[in-house]
Amino acid sequence: MDATPSRPRVRRSLTPLTTGACAIALASACAGPGPAPSAAPDKQAVVPRAAGDLEDRYRSVIKDVLPSVVQIGAGDGLGSGVVYDDRGHIVTNAHVVGSEKTFDVTVATGEKVLKASLVSSYPEQDLAVVKLDDAPDGLRAAEFGDTDEVEVGQIVLAMGSPLGLSSSVTQGIVSAVGRTVSESRSGGGTGATLADMVQTSAAINPGNSGGALVNLDSEVIGIPTLAATDPQLGDSAAPGIGFAIPVSMVRTVADQIIRSGKVTDSGRAALEITGRTVVDDAYKPAGVAIVSVQKGGAAEKAGLRAGDIITRIGDDRVTTITSLSEALAGDEPGEKVKVTYTRGEAAKSAEVTLGEI
Repeated sequence: MDATPSRPRVRRSLTPLTTGACAIALASACAGPGPAPSAAPDKQAVVPRAAGDLEDRYRSVIKDVLPSVVQIGAGDGLGSGVVYDDRGHIVTNAHVVGSEKTFDVTVATGEKVLKASLVSSYPEQDLAVVKLDDAPDGLRAAEFGDTDEVEVGQIVLAMGSPLGLSSSVTQGIVSAVGRTVSESRSGGGTGATLADMVQTSAAINPGNSGGALVNLDSEVIGIPTLAATDPQLGDSAAPGIGFAIPVSMVRTVADQIIRSGKVTDSGRAALEITGRTVVDDAYKPAGVAIVSVQKGGAAEKAGLRAGDIITRIGDDRVTTITSLSEALAGDEPGEKVKVTYTRGEAAKSAEVTLGEI
């Protein structure tokens, strides 16, 4: 992702369609000779009850949810998806489906590859819905949780097909909530700026995109979408930093797509302009120049026009198109914001009632 220094870089977690091979090393901790008859009982038989209870919960969650997580083949790429209802609707990432219209889906109810078709994609939120052409008997829809109940420190499991290894599970915690991240357009990315993301330490690898981030109540609380990269390490993965789209947004988008075939109410604020990043004399990003304003849109109504250079939204500095999107990500349509801009040599500001993407 192209991001300001205060935010991590992220990459999509879609994997190329290749055969993944892995070597698994198994280690056994063996005890020595048994104690003499008069010795105390073998302490290896004593297992902390709390550890056993947690392990049982992991197994229960995996048994409950993993059958609802599918693998999606889209052209030459592989990603994951979550069964949304028993009619065969599956929610996934927009960058998983890309420009494809038909897909190969492998479900947990059998090894047979099923065909699916695109219902609609919404790249602005990196979400999409596909539908199985013939939903099999026993297809199990996942249970979706409540974003308001997601808390830092919760134990979570990420389920999907990392590196093409279907039905894989990783474990971690919710590391943070309310993150705003932006996805690059390179390599098939949507370029979306995503607000209120759930940050997790559960491993998010290529192929996890579109899968499930699950709590210990067997509820999906997010759709894993991005993994952080470290520019100081050649954009290699930054371990333990991944991001998932919150379940509230997943429901909002999926319900509208299933009902209307498209997103009719995004809830995403916009200035209703087209713009481009401009640089200063030192060739550093210095603002967003308005290329055009939508007729009757938010910016035009507030008096902004082509040629104006936006430098702030409220208290947030704007230097690039990405930072402009990030500054608006936490706002809602109809809210009023102060837009600071320059027109020629003059510094100006305007109160803008935001429109909708």
